[in-house]
Amino acid sequence: MHPEAPKIPDKLFFRIGEVSRITGVPTSVLRFWQNQFGRIRPKRTEAGQRRYRKSDVELILTIKHLLYDRRFTIKGARQYLQTATDQAAPPPPTDKELLRQVFAELKALRNLLDS
Repeated sequence: MHPEAPKIPDKLFFRIGEVSRITGVPTSVLRFWQNQFGRIRPKRTEAGQRRYRKSDVELILTIKHLLYDRRFTIKGARQYLQTATDQAAPPPPTDKELLRQVFAELKALRNLLDS
């Protein structure tokens, strides 16, 4: 991410309007980028509204930097992000993996307390 990145509030989810204000990218562009960059995957509410995670907002800021500041094409930005992902650490655990880890830690704590 670039040095002048705006501060992202510490929340679990953001609506598309909030993401637009934080990133300075119009909502129509955010929807377009969602189609162009498969890694942007906002969850949907029952009403169909997009709910972006903090990691989505960070990725959008990175994409904005690549496209607007570094003048990458969309294809070039996709390739750059793929290469960066291939060289980076493993992806964060899924929700199920996190729950399994928390459950295992709670079991270990219970066993400690029982003994």
